[in-house]
Amino acid sequence: MSKQNTTPDGLVIVDKPSGFTSHDVVAKMRGIARTRKVGHAGTLDPMATGVLVLGVERATKLLGHLALTEKEYLGTIRLGQDTLTDDAEGEIISSTDASGVTRDGIDAGIAKLSGDIMQVPSKVSAIKIDGKRSYKRAREGEDFEIPARPVTISSFAVHDVRDAVAEDGTPVLDLVVSVVCSSGTYIRALARDLGAGLGVGGHLTALRRTRVGPYKLDSARTLDQLQEELTVMPVADAATAAFPRWDVDAKRARLLLNGVRIEIPDEYGSQRAVAVFDPDGTFIALVEGFKGKAKSLAVFG
Repeated sequence: MSKQNTTPDGLVIVDKPSGFTSHDVVAKMRGIARTRKVGHAGTLDPMATGVLVLGVERATKLLGHLALTEKEYLGTIRLGQDTLTDDAEGEIISSTDASGVTRDGIDAGIAKLSGDIMQVPSKVSAIKIDGKRSYKRAREGEDFEIPARPVTISSFAVHDVRDAVAEDGTPVLDLVVSVVCSSGTYIRALARDLGAGLGVGGHLTALRRTRVGPYKLDSARTLDQLQEELTVMPVADAATAAFPRWDVDAKRARLLLNGVRIEIPDEYGSQRAVAVFDPDGTFIALVEGFKGKAKSLAVFG
């Protein structure tokens, strides 16, 4: 059997299990797809589950260009406890009776954390501070600050509020929430900041990513399902779904494949990336407009 048959190239939408790092999923996929050429388009915390976009073989060249700027989550926030990591994996560092928190108070707190905001990422995160990972500094006991950065919270909704009792007996509230946000947003930090604003502390106890860009949970497969049957979105389909499509004639296709910068129509000139197809409908290149010309980002023909 040829390698082409054993290792199809394209995007794989994985429903990541809890407890796996994104690198763990890539390593697992390398075994399933029988190739070292696997990459991911953005990480997901080990505790979290849900949509993780992987590229296999030639599709790895697409990953850095995918417009995965908007993400959607379902999660549970516990009001009344702060943790070291802002989620359930970290040590509890404070407990406060949250039974007096009202729904009006919660709604007001969420309103302050909606729209275009400045967010300080969690200290136990992969953000680099002066070249060193934030989580390494935190685990070594360093005292440091992470600068706030702009993020956009398009939607932050509460679907349920549940009275609960923490293991230490503290009355707490569990909020079931959904969030639509820009890439780079920390849902853990939203939980922390909501709790801080309400004066009782807060952390994230569960998180499921339901969408990354155009890729949704209903098209995702678990690692066990992928082990049984490797479901791959072909490179051409992935490009069509993610980028504007530009069909060129045979002469232009040949020039592009030979590295020649041809004129690009005005309608594509301002696009960050455009998928180019030849007359046979074959996806041959990803280009961007540069001074009125098509500059190749990746060649597939």
